[in-house]
Amino acid sequence: MHKVKSWSKYEGRRVIAPFSAHRHKPKTDGETGISTGTDIKSSHAEWKARRKELLQREKEKRRGERKRAESHIDRSILGQLKAALFSSYVNILLVFVPVGIALHFTSVSPIVVFVMNFLAIIPLAGTLSFGTEEIALRTGETLGGLLNASFGNAVELIVSIIALVKHEIVVVQTSLIGSILSNLLLVMGMAFFLGGINRVEQYFNTTVAQTASSLLAVAVLSLIIPSAFHWAGASNGQNEERLQEGIIGLSRGTAVILLFVYGVYLFFQLKSHAELFNIQSQKAPKRSELEPSAMQHLLQQSANAGAATLGHSAIQGQAYPRTAAGSGSSAEAPKVEAVDEEDEEEGPQPELLLLTAVILLAGSTALVAICAEFLVDSLDYLVEHSPISKYFVGLILLPIVGNAAEHATSVTVAYKDKMDLAIGVAVGSSMQIALLVIPFIVVLGWIMGIDEMTLYFDGFQVVLLLVSVLLVNYLIQDGKSNFLEGTLLMATYVIIAVAAWYFPAPTSPTTE
Repeated sequence: MHKVKSWSKYEGRRVIAPFSAHRHKPKTDGETGISTGTDIKSSHAEWKARRKELLQREKEKRRGERKRAESHIDRSILGQLKAALFSSYVNILLVFVPVGIALHFTSVSPIVVFVMNFLAIIPLAGTLSFGTEEIALRTGETLGGLLNASFGNAVELIVSIIALVKHEIVVVQTSLIGSILSNLLLVMGMAFFLGGINRVEQYFNTTVAQTASSLLAVAVLSLIIPSAFHWAGASNGQNEERLQEGIIGLSRGTAVILLFVYGVYLFFQLKSHAELFNIQSQKAPKRSELEPSAMQHLLQQSANAGAATLGHSAIQGQAYPRTAAGSGSSAEAPKVEAVDEEDEEEGPQPELLLLTAVILLAGSTALVAICAEFLVDSLDYLVEHSPISKYFVGLILLPIVGNAAEHATSVTVAYKDKMDLAIGVAVGSSMQIALLVIPFIVVLGWIMGIDEMTLYFDGFQVVLLLVSVLLVNYLIQDGKSNFLEGTLLMATYVIIAVAAWYFPAPTSPTTE
């Protein structure tokens, strides 16, 4: 984020001169030229003019940097097409997009249609994310953050809206809960595991992770309260119809509050406390770059982390833990072999023209909507003629499709020891679904007159979400990760998948 130079040192020199015969001649600071006499209004106006000039220079500087960044872009149609299609290896699955759409209009089995459109949505989610990032690179940090927040979970939102229109409430609710579970357990678990294979431990910004986890806890509470409301009312012999009316009102009011909380969080992250989210975490050397003494030292420090406060020292360009202050140890920090910073990057550079990025974003969104509609249309036939239930489709299969882009990004950056970004992708995406997508779908159901769409989710889903959030909060509270923690998260997700396969799903949680 570009920052404007502070003018506080100039303001401190604006003092009122003592009364004298020469007071009508305001003194000036030879260094700044700003009046230091009684003409405070004039000084303030000059300060505002200087500040405006600096802001204008900053804008021109950013404009120049943007032009230089775009100078390497191939502006030909073929070059833009290649940049869009070859942005990810997953895009090879784009061949299933026309196949899935065409098969919908034939007499082929709906199961085949489901599979083809299922595979088609995976690369479309990636291209949608790629187009969003390309636009965000040109819009500045604040607007770019809002853009990513809006389109970060566009696939889940589109699938949920289509399922809601078709009154597939079970699919809507399970897919949203499943997306949160997939990000928290599968995506972050694989990031911890693959990132920790070559390193003893990895480090990340605990403030960012725990802030998102706290917001997730609020979202979980918003799902627990309607379930507790229904259970307590039913235990007291309340009329079921009256209970449903209460749950509908409670859910809609809570949804509005959650949307407000998410808006406050965006302001907190992008404006008031942006610096807090830009703090770089400690980098961890690879195992192959550690001498035996360094490896032993690192393991010892990790073992004593709960009893001592770890400092940080830079060793040949790498942040590294040292012995706690006051420990009395005279041992020097172990030496680490020089590290080739092949992962150091100046920052992402645009690969598409702005017009191309907008077209890619709009086209990907439209194709996702088409494929998602055909997928939902074939869902009933799939459930009737296969052992797969709607519960398993919503809780496990659809989230894997929607989170394919986040999965690839998080795992890739975690392997490069960019854990702040990996955590931000996994936990941040879960938080967006919990505080933005779920309440938005409830409000949309309110507008459409679909009373079944409430925050009264199946008790099994609520328990799964609660346990997952508690587990993630426990694992990230120390700001470190390793491959064992990743294994625990992935194992938990597999257990949930097995349970979802055998769970007899109700037709709707409001009809239990």
